[in-house]
Amino acid sequence: MTTTQTAPKETGTGNMAPQTFNNLINGQWKPAKSGKTFQNLNPADPSDCIGTFPASDAQDVQEAVEAAKKAYDAWRLTPAPRRGEIIFKAGQILMERKEQYAREMTREMGKVLAETRGDIQEAIDMCFYTAGEGRRLFGHTTPSELQNKFCMSLRMPIGVCGLITPWNFPMAIPSWKLIPALIAGNTVVLKPASDTPLSSLRLVEVLQEAGVPEGVINLVYGSGSTVGNPLIDHPDVRLISFTGSCEVGRSVNERCAPNFKRVSLELGGKNAAIILEDANLDLAVEGIVWGAFGTAGQRCTATSRVIVQKGIHAELRDRLVKRINGLKLGYGLEKGIDVGPVVNESAMNKILEYIEIGKKEGQLLTGGERDTAAGAGWFIKPTLIDNINTKHRIAQEEIFGPVTALMPVADLDEAIHVANDIEFGLSTAIYTKDVNKAFRALRDLEAGITYVNAPTIGAEVHLPFGGVKNTGNGHREAAETALDIFTEWKACYVDYSDRLQRAQIDHN
Repeated sequence: MTTTQTAPKETGTGNMAPQTFNNLINGQWKPAKSGKTFQNLNPADPSDCIGTFPASDAQDVQEAVEAAKKAYDAWRLTPAPRRGEIIFKAGQILMERKEQYAREMTREMGKVLAETRGDIQEAIDMCFYTAGEGRRLFGHTTPSELQNKFCMSLRMPIGVCGLITPWNFPMAIPSWKLIPALIAGNTVVLKPASDTPLSSLRLVEVLQEAGVPEGVINLVYGSGSTVGNPLIDHPDVRLISFTGSCEVGRSVNERCAPNFKRVSLELGGKNAAIILEDANLDLAVEGIVWGAFGTAGQRCTATSRVIVQKGIHAELRDRLVKRINGLKLGYGLEKGIDVGPVVNESAMNKILEYIEIGKKEGQLLTGGERDTAAGAGWFIKPTLIDNINTKHRIAQEEIFGPVTALMPVADLDEAIHVANDIEFGLSTAIYTKDVNKAFRALRDLEAGITYVNAPTIGAEVHLPFGGVKNTGNGHREAAETALDIFTEWKACYVDYSDRLQRAQIDHN
């Protein structure tokens, strides 16, 4: 087994000295063939460079795909229970290093330490849950319509999988893709987001240490144009799993279509929490604040719309403003911080542009500007905008920042209509004490996820994750449903009659 890369070291300022990191190709850590690099900066303090990473291109992708293809036969023939044991061991190693990796993640991504611990925990949970699939990977047996004939179906691996992951959950989301792909017997090339390269590297290092053979996992850094597109277009890559924006997802889908390449897309969201007049408002306020401003609103499941029944609109509004104004912004490694920075300057500027749009469409209640007092990084004050309707842009377009909008409605029927009146369908929530209304919402809300008396965020790895409409293309990550992405079904027939039998014809 090759050695892992050096961990960043603490400096006197409390930051870590920058290190140089490389791609992993065929078990070897290598720089980009071009020699180009990019810097990984701390969004809470852009003067803090975490490290330099290879700015790879199609040459590096080609080498990585060749390595994955070469390793495929041996890995797919490794018994699935053995693959599961390796993945279980990786989960154990992650448990031991959870605090170290969480602190590194806060530094490179910005969300507060409690949340990055949760990100690592999700990867741990995915390892432990998916390891069990090594002794399941169930197919089906079924009676034949003919005598002396046995029928069954099996899950088969697909081959080399290209995994393209975002920056907001830099270990959890790679684990959602990487771990199920491995347990199914596939080999992979992983392209993580350039804003959060270190966390993906740590996950790959752990899997190496746990015993994944050389070439089974390959890690290539770089941009979407120089690494992502060559990976998508490569004829030996049989599957692309992508999480990101609808715009990019549409392009990924189009690039995969000519070669009939399997593609799994997890895209945008514009998630609504419905607050009815009988709701526990204390609970609803806490759920809205957590759902809207956790991870600085940078979640595809973030609560970006609050659909509130008119009878409690004023009270909920006032409570939210007070609660939001009590949130503390700052560097996520410091104690008492509730909200960290957004990921980079470009994201900050885009969010501020949406806030200006929202101020024209509705009424700004609090926030609405950059918070320079929180530090030199990309901090935006948590923002609440009132009196928004479905015709407004901030009710329709994904902002991906600490912004949410109040949308008053008359009753549950209007609330469900407003919640569904968007192009997305990822997560929804309803706060009510009426079980009948709760079950109507569960039935009628057009979403892949619905919570009752809980925020729109908080998915667990043993339930399917994904959405409807423009949120994706019908696949679900996590749970056993992830195996439907990373396996093909094969129907098997064994005829032990010792004579020719013709299905649909011979019935005697």
